[in-house]
Amino acid sequence: MQRSKRYKSLKEQVNSNKTYSIDEAIKMLMKNANSKFDESVEVHLRTGIDPKQADQQIRGTIVLPHGTGKEKRIAVFAEGEKLAEAEAAGADVFGGQELIDKIKQTKEVDFDVSVATPEMMKKMASVAKVLGPKGLMPSPKTDTVTTDIKGTVEQLKKGKLSFKNDTTGNLHQLVGKVSFGEEKLQENIEAFVQNIRDNKPTGAKGEFIKSVTVTSTMGVGIKVNL
Repeated sequence: MQRSKRYKSLKEQVNSNKTYSIDEAIKMLMKNANSKFDESVEVHLRTGIDPKQADQQIRGTIVLPHGTGKEKRIAVFAEGEKLAEAEAAGADVFGGQELIDKIKQTKEVDFDVSVATPEMMKKMASVAKVLGPKGLMPSPKTDTVTTDIKGTVEQLKKGKLSFKNDTTGNLHQLVGKVSFGEEKLQENIEAFVQNIRDNKPTGAKGEFIKSVTVTSTMGVGIKVNL
């Protein structure tokens, strides 16, 4: 891959063999995030789990102290009074069978996360092939199949995130924007990493978190000691 002069310059400023303190890492990240737009900040965790083992999967949810800076469009699949709850809580899209039929017909979605009541899940089987590959099917594992529509939508609007390891056993998570400033970014990063530790799978053996790296959209990875 051909790297830009800017990237090569940033790479020279970071010692890839060094693990920095969280303070140092964030200062470097913000100094180097000099793009014309507000860059996102991500955390990448390399773990020691075996992703092929069911009892070593990492999965959970978290509301970061300061959100992510990215507002998500929320869809609610429900009927009756639950639709009124969805609207009152600020859902962007809500409906029952008619919403399912629309998605089935058009194959189009205009939301980032979906929530459903338990009784709607059987009906949603017809759009699983549309929503599933996009990661948009509601699931009890991410607390998006629920009778508490109001509370769930409100938590998602506050920035509630679902996370899980990828096929290599690692995690990648958006934790804010450069414009958040050092203090808020540090609190978000520390909260996320601690949440992962708290969700250590029962089957995980040996060293659980092998490395933590932070980066901005156009920046380079900086290893952090957490």
